[in-house]
Parts: sequence; C-alpha cells; structure tokens
Amino acid sequence: MVLITPGQSKMMNDSYAEFSKATHTLLDAHGRELLSLARASIEAGLQSAQPLDADLNTLAPELSAPGATFVTLKTGDQTENKLRGCIGTIEAHQPLAQDVCQNAFRAAFSDPRFEPLRADETGDGLRLSISLLSPATQMQVSDEADLLSQLKPGTDGLIIEDAGRRALFLPAVWEQLPKPVDFLAHLKAKAGMDPDHWSPSFQARRFIAAETKAAWKDIAPL
Repeated sequence: MVLITPGQSKMMNDSYAEFSKATHTLLDAHGRELLSLARASIEAGLQSAQPLDADLNTLAPELSAPGATFVTLKTGDQTENKLRGCIGTIEAHQPLAQDVCQNAFRAAFSDPRFEPLRADETGDGLRLSISLLSPATQMQVSDEADLLSQLKPGTDGLIIEDAGRRALFLPAVWEQLPKPVDFLAHLKAKAGMDPDHWSPSFQARRFIAAETKAAWKDIAPL
C-alpha cells in the first residue's frame, strides 16, 4: 500500500476547499443560467431530438471554461424522489455550458435505464439538478475495510473500477445511503460487481461536487 503523507493530504484538502469555494461562487452567480440551459437542451430534444448547442459568445466567460458535470432528473414529490435519468462527465473536457447541455439531453433521452422523457412529463413533478465535479483523486487503500474507513459520508463522491467494470456515485447519494458499507455495496451493484468483490487491482477515486437544483416549473426558459 502506498501511504499518503500528511503534506499530500493537506494539499488535497486545500485543493478541495479551493474548488468548493470557487464552484459555489460560480453557482451563486450563474446557477440559474445553467439550469435554464439544461431545460432548453431538454426542450430542444423534445422538439428536434438534438441537444441545445450553447452559444458561448453570449455567455459569461466562467461558463466557457472546461467543466465536468452530472445532470439528474427526478419525478414525484420530495418524499417519492424517483430517479428519471442521470448522466454526466467524470473529467472536464469541454466548456461547462456545453457539458451541461449535452448531459441534460442525455439524462432525459439516453439513460439506458429509462424510456426517453416525454413532453407530458415536464410538469410540476419534474425536478432537475446539476452537479459540478472536482477532479477525482486516487485513493490508496489496502482492502475494503480501509476504503470504508477513509470515506467521508455526505462529502465524497466515489468512482470504483475493476476488471473492466466502473461505476460512480455522486455525493448526493449519501442522502439515501448514509452508511459507508451500504454506499459501497450499492455502488458495486451498479458496476455489476458481487457484494463481496475485491481484488488487488480494485481502484477507487473520490471527488467532491457542488449542486444547483430546481423544479422544472421554477426554471426560467432561455
């Protein structure tokens, strides 16, 4: 096992703190605009089966910088909280606004777990959230118990990978699975791994995320 030194741990924590501050500032300033872009991209998909092509020239410079996002759709009231689609990007590779537009479209129409979103579903019961992801950090773990002990419930997003299988949980999933052992077990299931799966090649990466969300009816059209 490769140990993380106190200095490396501090650098990682400082990096997360810097990301968190900058991202919350960005969402405070432009969160509503990102939600409007996501809504517009879904509406474009309903009309033309294509995502919105964001015009970066008309947007704030912060929205043209690279960003990694996940867009999540849910239906029902706050107690039901039924997932309707969730797709995103692990690593930033394109402008933030464009990433939101593409992932909103994909969450609505290309999540293989669900039928494509219908126009009659964009009513009072539809809710939309956008998560902005920090760069993922490789975790150094010796076994599953070590991994579980390092997880920070409510804070860490987690990516696991082994034997060609991979899955990701956003930090928001802690709301449904507050115990690390359950969080990891369900993530393994999502990846198609057995509950007791472990191997020397098992990899885990963690990240943090900042989220903005709103009911469909409260998101202003572009």
